[in-house]
Amino acid sequence: MTTWDPDELRKVGEATELRVTSEREDGTLRPSVTIWNGVVGDAVYIRSAAGPNNGWFRRAVRSGRGRISAGGVEKDVTFERADPEVREALDAVLHAKYDRYGPGPVGAITGDDVLETTLRVMPR
Repeated sequence: MTTWDPDELRKVGEATELRVTSEREDGTLRPSVTIWNGVVGDAVYIRSAAGPNNGWFRRAVRSGRGRISAGGVEKDVTFERADPEVREALDAVLHAKYDRYGPGPVGAITGDDVLETTLRVMPR
């Protein structure tokens, strides 16, 4: 696994929105979706606000590969289920970054029931 360049990781983490897409079986990219993200340690994390049946999330899990674009960084990436240990730290990052949008939107990506929809995003 490749690690993030510290400058790219900072730029992605500072970006309010991230565009994410997954790869099809033939290697082509699906249309991208705009979502929120957080950086904890050496990784970018994303969550499905609409639960595990959200289309972009199911496709990202299935393919395990895709691309993100945020903060002027465009990168081919891998997606993997997040370690449960990251939940509290990621919730804190997401609250600090997005609480200004109100409890509804932030509540959809924080709390006890979101770990199953949390992906660790790493460059490849």
